[in-house]
Amino acid sequence: QVQLVESGGGLVQPGDSLRLSCAASGRTVSTYAMGWFRQAPGKEREIVAGIAGTIPITYYADSVKGRFTISRDNAKNTVYLQMNDLKPEETAVYYCAARDSPIIARFLVNYDYWGQGTQVTVSS
Repeated sequence: QVQLVESGGGLVQPGDSLRLSCAASGRTVSTYAMGWFRQAPGKEREIVAGIAGTIPITYYADSVKGRFTISRDNAKNTVYLQMNDLKPEETAVYYCAARDSPIIARFLVNYDYWGQGTQVTVSS
C-alpha cells in the first residue's frame, strides 16, 4: 500500500505562485508514474500534470503548460507541483495520485493510490 499526503495549499492572489508537495510512504514510488489532479466545486476531477517513473517524461494539461512544473525527488519519495501565475478559475482541491506503473496516464481510473487533497484558493 502507498499512502500519499499533500501539502502546500492555501489562499493566494491571482498571479501568485504555490508549490504543492506530495509525500509518499509505505513503498518507494520512484518507479511509479505520479499525477496531480484537481477538482473544482461542481466539476469533475481533471488531470493537471503527470510524471513518469524511471524516465524524465512529463505531461501537462494545455491550460497549465508553461506555468506549472511537476517534479520528483526520489530520495525524499516526494513529488512536487510548482504553480506559477495562478488564476481564480484554478481554485480547486488538488490531489496527488500514484500509478503502479512507470507510464503516465491521464485518467483517474488508471491511478491506484490517492491522497486526501489540499485546497488551493485563488482570489483577490
